[in-house]
Amino acid sequence: QVQLVEFGGGLVQAGGSLSLSCDIIGGDFGIDAMGWYREAPGKQRELVARIISGGSTNYADSVKGRFTISRDNAKNTVYLQMNSLKPEDTAVYYCNVLKYDLDYWGQGTQVTVSP
Repeated sequence: QVQLVEFGGGLVQAGGSLSLSCDIIGGDFGIDAMGWYREAPGKQRELVARIISGGSTNYADSVKGRFTISRDNAKNTVYLQMNSLKPEDTAVYYCNVLKYDLDYWGQGTQVTVSP
């Protein structure tokens, strides 16, 4: 069993920065990928960024060059640094872990970017 506890989020003006973190509880053995998704009102949940086992990363085109995903293996934590935020980045952000073909989700944290 994996539990994900998210921190960060909040309200920021356009052009500002926010940082999210996600503690992975339950061990990192067998994790295939870890990352962040987001869900805006009226829209489907979408991938923001993820780290595949082995270290490669994927980013949504809309966040490339602005967001950076990273992990601290010693702390079992994954981070998302968000810079140059735009109003369209407003959403609930969810931490995700794929382990043994099962998806685990955090509780979600709200990110709101004002114009």
